[in-house]
This record gives sequence, structure tokens and C-alpha cells, in this order.
Amino acid sequence: QVQLVESGGGSVQAGGSLTLSCVVSGTSNDYYFLGWFRQVPGKEREGVANIHMITRSTNYADSVKGRFTISRDNARSTVYLQMNSLKPEETGTYYCARATNYDRWYDPQSYSYWGQGAQVTVSS
Repeated sequence: QVQLVESGGGSVQAGGSLTLSCVVSGTSNDYYFLGWFRQVPGKEREGVANIHMITRSTNYADSVKGRFTISRDNARSTVYLQMNSLKPEETGTYYCARATNYDRWYDPQSYSYWGQGAQVTVSS
């Protein structure tokens, strides 16, 4: 079975950086997308970024372009989200998720498997 496990969450001051990791196991098919989503208090779950595990093609939410970078390792077992210049309003729970196809990359309903989330707290 497919499992996704996030790590790397924590607390930082505004303007600081964190790198999240998502380890993927239990899948024999590398033709999929890995997305990062976040749940910020008072808001709907939103897509942050995603990456195609074969081509490394990426998508980013407009709000994080230039600050966040999504990448994968060469073994296609781990996906990273490097987050720079973090803002207090980005405090929330960050999830990695797997999708095989989608109409809209940022739509959570396109993703069938989810990790349990990593807490990110950005203090002012």
C-alpha cells in the first residue's frame, strides 16, 4: 500500500526557512504527481506546489512563487519543499499527497493518498 510520511516541520521566526520532506513507499508506479498542500486556520486547504516524479515538471501557487521550491531525490523516493521567507499567515499543517492525474493540480480531490501532515509555525 502507498504510504506518505512527512517530516521537517517546526517553528521558525518570520522570514526564516524550513525544509519539509515526504518519503513515499509502497508504490510500483513512478508515473505520478506529488503535491504539497497546507491547511491554514480559517481557510480551505490549498495547493502549495506539486512535481511530476518522472519529468520533474512543477507547479506553484502564486503566493509562494520565488520563495518555495519543490524537488525530488534521484531515487524518486523523497520529495522536498524548501520554504524561504516564511510569513506568520503561513502557519498551519502541511500535507504531501499523491495523484495520478488531475484537471487542476491544486485540487485536493485529485489526490488519493495523503500523509498525516507536518505542523509549521511561523512566529512574528
